Amino acid sequence: MESDVMDRVLVIDDEPSISELICEVLGRAGYNVETACNGKEGLRYLKKENFDLVVTDMCMPDVNGDCIVRHIRSSDRSVTPVIGISGTPWLLEGVDFDAVLPKPFSLRTLVDTVQQIKEQRNSTPCYSDSQMS
Repeated sequence: MESDVMDRVLVIDDEPSISELICEVLGRAGYNVETACNGKEGLRYLKKENFDLVVTDMCMPDVNGDCIVRHIRSSDRSVTPVIGISGTPWLLEGVDFDAVLPKPFSLRTLVDTVQQIKEQRNSTPCYSDSQMS
């Protein structure tokens, strides 16, 4: 297993200024970031590419963050971590996000949250079938 488990990040947000800022900050932190301008485009990315982490806005027209996380959890990539961001964080309660960031959030908080998720994934032991017997 590689030590850098999480280096491909998909950011889904219908506000270009927010997705561009997140992309720039995570890019400077060493992540390879793709952006989708809405939920429909985000689903297209998720169907054709693998990402190590998804950051998605909750409130978007057509396909919202809840739809994004449900798609991921029901796919063959169900363990992909998802960070939900929203100006209405109470909408994220009980939804299957790995972390929730209420807008506005500090860029340091975003980077720290991504790093914490990465560290959790790196510290989770992987066992082969022979080790489990």
